[in-house]
Amino acid sequence: MYIELHTRSAFSFLEGASLPEVLITTCANLNMPAMALLDRDGVYGAPRFHIAAKKAGIKAHIGAEVTCESFFRQRNVDTGKFSISNCQSPIECGRQSAEFEIGNQRLAIGNSFRLPLLVSARSGYQNLCRLITKMKLRAKKGEGAVRGEELQEHAAGLICLTGGDDGLLAAALAHGGVEAARRSVERLTEIFGRGNVYVELQRHLHREQEARNRAAIEIAHSLQLPLLATNGVCYATPRERELCDVLTAIRHHRTLTTAGRLLARNSERHLKSPQEMQQLFTDLPEAIANTVELSSRLEFTLSDLGYEFPKYPVPAGETIMSFLRERTWDGFQQRYGRAGAQLENRAHRQIERELSLIEKLDLAGYFLIVWDLVRFCREQNILVQGRGSAANSAVCYSLGITAVDPVGMDLLFERFLSEERGEWPDIDLDLPSGDQRERVIQYLYKRYGERGAAMTANVITYRSRMASREIGKVLGFDPETLDKVSAAVSTWEYRDANDTLDHHFHDAGLDLNHPRLRKYFELCLAVQDLPRHLGQHSGGMVICQGQLDSVVPLEPASMPGRVVVQWDKEDCADMGIIKVDLLGLGMMAVLEDSLELIRNNYGEEVDLAHLPPDDPVVYSALQKADTIGMFQIESRAQMSCLPRLRPQRFYDIVRATFSGTVAAHGHDCRRIQRR
Repeated sequence: MYIELHTRSAFSFLEGASLPEVLITTCANLNMPAMALLDRDGVYGAPRFHIAAKKAGIKAHIGAEVTCESFFRQRNVDTGKFSISNCQSPIECGRQSAEFEIGNQRLAIGNSFRLPLLVSARSGYQNLCRLITKMKLRAKKGEGAVRGEELQEHAAGLICLTGGDDGLLAAALAHGGVEAARRSVERLTEIFGRGNVYVELQRHLHREQEARNRAAIEIAHSLQLPLLATNGVCYATPRERELCDVLTAIRHHRTLTTAGRLLARNSERHLKSPQEMQQLFTDLPEAIANTVELSSRLEFTLSDLGYEFPKYPVPAGETIMSFLRERTWDGFQQRYGRAGAQLENRAHRQIERELSLIEKLDLAGYFLIVWDLVRFCREQNILVQGRGSAANSAVCYSLGITAVDPVGMDLLFERFLSEERGEWPDIDLDLPSGDQRERVIQYLYKRYGERGAAMTANVITYRSRMASREIGKVLGFDPETLDKVSAAVSTWEYRDANDTLDHHFHDAGLDLNHPRLRKYFELCLAVQDLPRHLGQHSGGMVICQGQLDSVVPLEPASMPGRVVVQWDKEDCADMGIIKVDLLGLGMMAVLEDSLELIRNNYGEEVDLAHLPPDDPVVYSALQKADTIGMFQIESRAQMSCLPRLRPQRFYDIVRATFSGTVAAHGHDCRRIQRR
């Protein structure tokens, strides 16, 4: 039996050509019981890898290839003395080599290499996340390296491999020979412990690699370290090597014809069957057997993530639930104090029912944290409004999170929160776009700390426009041809079975029988939906009890003062991490200005929660489609539906927004006909 313990996915961003789900499917087809994912400087693809593996009945091992600075003995040029220190980071000194001396031998080693690190326990996962976070937060995007003392500090729960072509052992061998490599591996044993270092062997059928393997075997025997066979996987099947080469050329800003030795020599770095790997290492059966032994040691999975939502601080003598009840009933008096007895009684019963479910699901802290954000906005005169299904909650209405009375409008609470669904509630807060929203985001950072709150990521994937341009450049198309073929791809949108990309090429006068155009066409399809780089979500924030960087690595966003996690909102939801959306809307800024104008010019204070829902002047304007500047119902499609729908009550407005969306997509407005 063999288990692959060194695999990159497409979430290594231009260094892998297969999505985690594809890797797991291939692993299952090969009857492999487990596999490890080690993406470059992150765990970006780990949630999707974990979910797919769980569905397939495969154990998903988690780790990462971590970029590290050299930690050899460095010669002090001024004094000639020796000291253990780290060389400058690539950001500080570029890609220069540094001089080192091991024993009596001076050598120059590039100042960074990659260490494959596997997680064996939750403590190891937390250490891996903190290592990556430290490296990312002090460097420019896409740069940085872990320092030697940081490895020492965060080594617990991690198992280290010596790496492949870009690993420590390979770098030391290339620049200092066997003795330098032996000392470098010995240094790893000092950091991680002798039982947690494996000498990695890969066989991709080229001479230099086999010479390195012989040296690695000699070093392993001299230090009594176990050998470990891996295939350094970059793609699931051999046919994806072609796409991997294209991504390599994109990463290095080259064409395929000028990339040269940057490209792979062959197609060997795919996921191989246990039988293929056993045959490849028939002379070293222990290297194969050790993969099973090491896999059994890797007990951690993302099911044991250890995430906790923050516990809201309450006064002495209060519990979180009792404090929530007090805030809710205080708000109840403001919201329903002027209501009739029948509505007040209904609202009272509904709030009691909702509070009982919130207590049962242990969600009181979540509601208080959202309430605290709303309270901050009120104190700072920032207009805030809850949106979405939260409007169905009488508790949210009483806490001032939403401004729509769900009891008076007979809204269904279970659309927002249900015990049967087993999902966390989702409360989105609309804020005025610009500086006002940024103040709320910075309040969250300040309240929960730099490492306690972060924005969710947005994984930028290849779509038609980006794929068409980048692949055309890699294939060396001249500008005129590139404009023509990319226009054919980027404007294509699937509408029916007859609307294919082939037809679109033909309509543009492009002959797909031409070899280069056919290959361009195939690569454009193959790269669709692969991750390109990491972006920032428009408003999603996650917060954590304690340090968020023990749950997922953090890295700086392109915008100053922002930090993002390495997972998008879907990944966070899959991992049970709660998200709060702080969305910036231009219309909220307009409303905020309008309320101020009314206050200054008419001396009236408008409460959005108590606007009359049946104002005939409003409905008259809607029936005439006089809705320019009215949020959600000002598009041409919605304006065309309004005179036919003739809204007369609140639910008709809801229908208008839906019907306008339907009409915008060219469908019949059957709801209008029924109305």
